[in-house]
Amino acid sequence: MKFFEDIKPGDTRELGSHTFTPDAIKAFARKYDPQLFHLDEEAAARSHFKKLCASGWHTAAAGMRLNVEAIRKEDNDRRARGETIARSGPSPGVRDLKWLKPVYAGDTITYVSVVKETRPVSRPGFGLVVHDMTGTNQNGDVVYSVSGAVFVERRDK
Repeated sequence: MKFFEDIKPGDTRELGSHTFTPDAIKAFARKYDPQLFHLDEEAAARSHFKKLCASGWHTAAAGMRLNVEAIRKEDNDRRARGETIARSGPSPGVRDLKWLKPVYAGDTITYVSVVKETRPVSRPGFGLVVHDMTGTNQNGDVVYSVSGAVFVERRDK
């Protein structure tokens, strides 16, 4: 993780893409969101979605996985260059979670995170970084968005 002082509004990280397969959609739904339009093609065809679609929570979880993997890769690259890695603290939460369009079986969603704000906070040794994450399908439609925040270690403690 970069130190708080090195993170600026507008910084953009391309997190990667995830393709939602029918089997993965159903497996996630069985475990976490067992609504019929996530579990069964015939039931989904009778629903307002008209075909099998991923749970919004599955869409969010895939974005979170890609976010964590991107941070790990960046940290490994920094370590390889002999740089110090900043610690990140807990997230105080998310806001404005939106599932804007269905994610259907076969869709590939590409996730991007953009820093919106950085600000000092009273938590000793940390600053707060606010970022927006979006997920866009292969047709260019934004299907998912969320605003999140995380505490990031300050270099100038």
